[in-house]
Amino acid sequence: MKGSVLMGGLLGFTAIFGATLWYFQNYAYYEVTHPEDFTMRLTLNNGSIDAIPAHDFTVLDAKTSPLKFRACFTVENSIPMMTETYVIYDDATPLKPPSWFDCFDYARLTRDLKSGEAVAFLAQKNIYQGVDRVVAVYGDGRAYAWHQLNQSYAE
Repeated sequence: MKGSVLMGGLLGFTAIFGATLWYFQNYAYYEVTHPEDFTMRLTLNNGSIDAIPAHDFTVLDAKTSPLKFRACFTVENSIPMMTETYVIYDDATPLKPPSWFDCFDYARLTRDLKSGEAVAFLAQKNIYQGVDRVVAVYGDGRAYAWHQLNQSYAE
């Protein structure tokens, strides 16, 4: 057997394997929905959980990992009212969604959280073991949600 045939087969296998892996990381298992009955909840300062008025949901989720959850929606409450009522989430770090999920710009959201243009709130602690649901809200009512690892995951 010639070495060039072996190398060609190996390179072909690697290309197919790489393309398949890329597809599964970026497209497979994801599901985008626009639920009418989705309810966003935030944690009140007293520790209980309360539903907030929200609409126009676009939700990205997958059953393979709790960290694949992202949501874009609109809230009716103002940021000053929310900061007095709900638990602010320190160190909020949005996770990068697949490139085709256009409504969730994690880079801009990260900058805006650092600059104070957006404020992050704890939606639910340990929605899955070691994972919190975080909601970031802008002054104009735009809101984004994602799941983020918490301290109990690191322990």
